[in-house]
Amino acid sequence: MSRSQISPEITARQKEVLSFIVSAITKKGYPPTLREIGAHFDIRSTNGVNDHLKALARKGYLERGDRISRGLNPTEKARALLSTEPSSKHTSLVHAVLPSQGMVDVPVLGRVAAGEPILAEEEVTDRVSIDSFLLGGTSKRVFALRVTGDSMIDDGIFDGDYVFVKKQLNAERGEMVVAMIENEATLKRFYPEGERIRFQPANERLAPIYVNRSDFRSTQILGVVCGVYRKL
Repeated sequence: MSRSQISPEITARQKEVLSFIVSAITKKGYPPTLREIGAHFDIRSTNGVNDHLKALARKGYLERGDRISRGLNPTEKARALLSTEPSSKHTSLVHAVLPSQGMVDVPVLGRVAAGEPILAEEEVTDRVSIDSFLLGGTSKRVFALRVTGDSMIDDGIFDGDYVFVKKQLNAERGEMVVAMIENEATLKRFYPEGERIRFQPANERLAPIYVNRSDFRSTQILGVVCGVYRKL
Protein backbone atom coordinates (compact mmCIF):
# COMPACT_ATOMS: atom_id res chain seq x y z
CA MET A 1 0.00 0.00 0.00
CA SER A 2 1.50 3.34 -1.00
CA ARG A 3 1.93 6.17 1.49
CA SER A 4 -0.42 8.32 -0.58
CA GLN A 5 -3.31 5.96 0.17
CA ILE A 6 -2.99 6.50 3.91
CA SER A 7 -4.28 9.45 5.88
CA PRO A 8 -1.31 11.44 7.32
CA GLU A 9 -2.93 11.02 10.74
CA ILE A 10 -2.92 7.23 10.71
CA THR A 11 -0.16 4.65 10.18
CA ALA A 12 -0.47 1.66 7.86
CA ARG A 13 -0.68 -0.76 10.81
CA GLN A 14 -3.30 1.35 12.59
CA LYS A 15 -5.41 1.34 9.45
CA GLU A 16 -5.07 -2.43 9.21
CA VAL A 17 -6.23 -2.77 12.83
CA LEU A 18 -9.19 -0.47 12.16
CA SER A 19 -10.18 -2.49 9.08
CA PHE A 20 -9.90 -5.74 11.06
CA ILE A 21 -12.22 -4.38 13.75
CA VAL A 22 -14.80 -3.34 11.16
CA SER A 23 -14.53 -6.70 9.37
CA ALA A 24 -15.05 -8.59 12.63
CA ILE A 25 -18.17 -6.57 13.42
CA THR A 26 -19.54 -7.36 9.96
CA LYS A 27 -18.95 -11.09 10.26
CA LYS A 28 -19.88 -11.65 13.91
CA GLY A 29 -22.03 -8.69 14.90
CA TYR A 30 -19.63 -7.51 17.61
CA PRO A 31 -16.04 -6.21 17.84
CA PRO A 32 -13.01 -8.44 18.50
CA THR A 33 -11.24 -8.71 21.85
CA LEU A 34 -7.72 -7.42 22.43
CA ARG A 35 -6.54 -11.03 22.40
CA GLU A 36 -8.16 -11.69 19.02
CA ILE A 37 -6.61 -8.55 17.55
CA GLY A 38 -3.22 -9.56 18.92
CA ALA A 39 -3.50 -13.07 17.49
CA HIS A 40 -4.48 -11.77 14.05
CA PHE A 41 -1.53 -9.37 13.84
CA ASP A 42 0.92 -11.54 15.81
CA ILE A 43 1.16 -8.93 18.57
CA ARG A 44 2.09 -10.90 21.68
CA SER A 45 1.35 -8.22 24.27
CA THR A 46 -2.09 -6.80 24.99
CA ASN A 47 -0.26 -3.56 25.78
CA GLY A 48 0.92 -3.51 22.18
CA VAL A 49 -2.66 -3.90 20.96
CA ASN A 50 -3.80 -1.23 23.40
CA ASP A 51 -1.23 1.19 22.00
CA HIS A 52 -2.82 0.92 18.54
CA LEU A 53 -6.35 1.28 19.94
CA LYS A 54 -5.39 4.30 22.04
CA ALA A 55 -3.82 5.93 18.99
CA LEU A 56 -6.95 5.27 16.90
CA ALA A 57 -9.13 6.72 19.66
CA ARG A 58 -6.85 9.74 20.08
CA LYS A 59 -6.99 10.42 16.34
CA GLY A 60 -10.78 10.16 16.29
CA TYR A 61 -11.21 6.85 14.43
CA LEU A 62 -12.42 4.76 17.36
CA GLU A 63 -14.58 5.15 20.44
CA ARG A 64 -13.99 2.78 23.34
CA GLY A 65 -16.65 1.75 25.83
CA ASP A 66 -14.99 1.48 29.25
CA ARG A 67 -17.83 -0.61 30.66
CA ILE A 68 -18.11 -3.01 27.77
CA SER A 69 -15.70 -5.80 26.90
CA ARG A 70 -15.23 -5.63 23.11
CA GLY A 71 -16.45 -2.01 23.31
CA LEU A 72 -14.75 -0.82 20.11
CA ASN A 73 -16.89 1.53 18.03
CA PRO A 74 -15.56 2.88 14.69
CA THR A 75 -16.52 6.54 14.24
CA GLU A 76 -17.82 8.61 11.33
CA LYS A 77 -14.21 9.58 10.65
CA ALA A 78 -13.40 5.87 10.27
CA ARG A 79 -16.31 5.55 7.85
CA ALA A 80 -14.94 8.41 5.75
CA LEU A 81 -11.43 6.92 5.77
CA LEU A 82 -12.41 3.37 4.83
CA SER A 83 -14.89 4.59 2.23
CA THR A 84 -11.94 5.95 0.25
CA GLU A 85 -10.48 2.45 -0.15
CA PRO A 86 -9.98 1.41 -3.80
CA SER A 87 -11.82 -1.85 -3.14
CA SER A 88 -15.60 -1.66 -3.12
CA LYS A 89 -15.52 -4.37 -0.45
CA HIS A 90 -14.39 -1.87 2.18
CA THR A 91 -16.88 0.77 1.06
CA SER A 92 -19.91 -1.50 1.41
CA LEU A 93 -18.51 -3.07 4.58
CA VAL A 94 -18.05 0.13 6.54
CA HIS A 95 -21.49 1.50 5.69
CA ALA A 96 -23.05 -1.81 6.68
CA VAL A 97 -21.51 -1.87 10.15
CA LEU A 98 -21.83 1.78 11.16
CA PRO A 99 -25.59 2.25 11.55
CA SER A 100 -27.24 5.03 13.48
CA GLN A 101 -26.92 4.37 17.19
CA GLY A 102 -29.55 4.23 19.88
CA MET A 103 -29.89 2.98 23.43
CA VAL A 104 -31.88 -0.19 24.06
CA ASP A 105 -32.92 -2.00 27.24
CA VAL A 106 -31.72 -5.58 27.54
CA PRO A 107 -33.52 -7.84 30.05
CA VAL A 108 -31.37 -9.40 32.76
CA LEU A 109 -32.55 -12.90 33.71
CA GLY A 110 -32.31 -14.07 37.29
CA ARG A 111 -31.85 -17.64 36.12
CA VAL A 112 -32.30 -19.91 33.12
CA ALA A 113 -33.92 -23.28 33.75
CA ALA A 114 -34.46 -26.27 31.47
CA GLY A 115 -37.91 -26.41 29.91
CA GLU A 116 -38.72 -22.77 30.66
CA PRO A 117 -39.01 -20.13 27.92
CA ILE A 118 -36.04 -17.77 27.66
CA LEU A 119 -37.03 -14.18 28.42
CA ALA A 120 -40.08 -15.25 30.40
CA GLU A 121 -41.25 -12.03 32.07
CA GLU A 122 -41.30 -13.58 35.53
CA GLU A 123 -37.58 -14.36 35.25
CA VAL A 124 -36.55 -10.80 34.31
CA THR A 125 -34.90 -9.26 37.37
CA ASP A 126 -33.44 -6.09 35.87
CA ARG A 127 -32.72 -4.28 32.63
CA VAL A 128 -29.46 -2.85 31.31
CA SER A 129 -29.35 0.09 28.90
CA ILE A 130 -26.72 -0.23 26.16
CA ASP A 131 -25.93 1.23 22.75
CA SER A 132 -27.56 -1.03 20.16
CA PHE A 133 -24.46 -0.78 17.95
CA LEU A 134 -22.49 -2.86 20.44
CA LEU A 135 -25.04 -5.67 20.09
CA GLY A 136 -24.71 -5.83 16.33
CA GLY A 137 -28.30 -4.73 15.75
CA THR A 138 -29.73 -7.88 17.39
CA SER A 139 -31.17 -6.35 20.57
CA LYS A 140 -34.59 -8.00 20.16
CA ARG A 141 -32.98 -11.41 20.51
CA VAL A 142 -30.53 -10.56 23.29
CA PHE A 143 -30.75 -11.23 27.01
CA ALA A 144 -28.24 -10.76 29.83
CA LEU A 145 -27.07 -13.04 32.62
CA ARG A 146 -24.99 -12.21 35.68
CA VAL A 147 -21.73 -14.17 35.80
CA THR A 148 -20.87 -16.10 38.93
CA GLY A 149 -17.45 -17.66 39.43
CA ASP A 150 -14.13 -17.31 37.65
CA SER A 151 -14.31 -19.92 34.89
CA MET A 152 -13.83 -17.33 32.10
CA ILE A 153 -11.32 -14.94 33.69
CA ASP A 154 -8.69 -15.50 30.99
CA ASP A 155 -11.19 -14.10 28.49
CA GLY A 156 -11.60 -11.01 30.67
CA ILE A 157 -14.95 -12.03 32.17
CA PHE A 158 -15.14 -11.85 35.95
CA ASP A 159 -17.51 -12.68 38.77
CA GLY A 160 -20.31 -10.12 38.85
CA ASP A 161 -20.05 -9.15 35.18
CA TYR A 162 -23.10 -9.35 32.93
CA VAL A 163 -22.85 -11.21 29.61
CA PHE A 164 -25.09 -10.28 26.69
CA VAL A 165 -26.31 -13.38 24.90
CA LYS A 166 -27.79 -13.57 21.41
CA LYS A 167 -30.50 -16.25 21.39
CA GLN A 168 -29.69 -19.08 18.98
CA LEU A 169 -29.54 -22.87 19.06
CA ASN A 170 -26.19 -23.35 17.32
CA ALA A 171 -22.68 -21.96 17.49
CA GLU A 172 -19.44 -21.96 15.55
CA ARG A 173 -16.42 -23.82 16.90
CA GLY A 174 -14.64 -21.73 19.53
CA GLU A 175 -17.50 -19.30 20.16
CA MET A 176 -18.43 -18.44 23.73
CA VAL A 177 -21.87 -19.79 24.53
CA VAL A 178 -24.35 -20.10 27.34
CA ALA A 179 -25.32 -23.77 27.41
CA MET A 180 -27.69 -25.83 29.51
CA ILE A 181 -25.76 -28.71 31.08
CA GLU A 182 -27.37 -30.88 33.74
CA ASN A 183 -30.20 -28.35 34.14
CA GLU A 184 -27.85 -25.45 34.82
CA ALA A 185 -26.77 -22.61 32.54
CA THR A 186 -23.00 -22.46 32.11
CA LEU A 187 -20.70 -20.05 30.26
CA LYS A 188 -18.01 -21.78 28.20
CA ARG A 189 -16.42 -21.96 24.75
CA PHE A 190 -17.95 -24.50 22.37
CA TYR A 191 -15.79 -27.16 20.66
CA PRO A 192 -17.34 -30.11 18.76
CA GLU A 193 -14.82 -32.98 18.80
CA GLY A 194 -15.85 -36.15 17.00
CA GLU A 195 -18.20 -38.09 19.24
CA ARG A 196 -18.26 -35.51 21.98
CA ILE A 197 -18.71 -31.79 22.65
CA ARG A 198 -16.09 -29.97 24.73
CA PHE A 199 -17.20 -26.94 26.75
CA GLN A 200 -13.95 -25.19 27.56
CA PRO A 201 -13.45 -22.75 30.46
CA ALA A 202 -10.99 -19.86 30.14
CA ASN A 203 -9.20 -20.66 33.38
CA GLU A 204 -6.23 -23.01 33.40
CA ARG A 205 -7.17 -24.27 36.87
CA LEU A 206 -10.49 -25.66 35.66
CA ALA A 207 -11.16 -28.75 33.57
CA PRO A 208 -13.42 -28.73 30.50
CA ILE A 209 -16.89 -30.25 30.50
CA TYR A 210 -17.53 -33.05 28.00
CA VAL A 211 -20.91 -34.07 26.63
CA ASN A 212 -21.33 -37.11 24.39
CA ARG A 213 -22.61 -36.09 20.98
CA SER A 214 -25.35 -38.72 21.27
CA ASP A 215 -26.58 -37.01 24.45
CA PHE A 216 -26.29 -33.48 23.09
CA ARG A 217 -29.42 -31.67 21.92
CA SER A 218 -29.50 -28.44 19.93
CA THR A 219 -31.68 -26.88 22.62
CA GLN A 220 -28.78 -27.15 25.05
CA ILE A 221 -27.21 -24.08 23.48
CA LEU A 222 -29.18 -21.06 24.65
CA GLY A 223 -27.16 -18.45 22.77
CA VAL A 224 -23.81 -16.97 21.80
CA VAL A 225 -22.15 -14.25 23.89
CA CYS A 226 -22.03 -10.91 22.04
CA GLY A 227 -20.79 -8.59 24.79
CA VAL A 228 -19.95 -8.07 28.44
CA TYR A 229 -21.13 -5.35 30.84
CA ARG A 230 -19.22 -4.42 33.98
CA LYS A 231 -20.56 -2.05 36.61
CA LEU A 232 -17.83 0.29 37.80
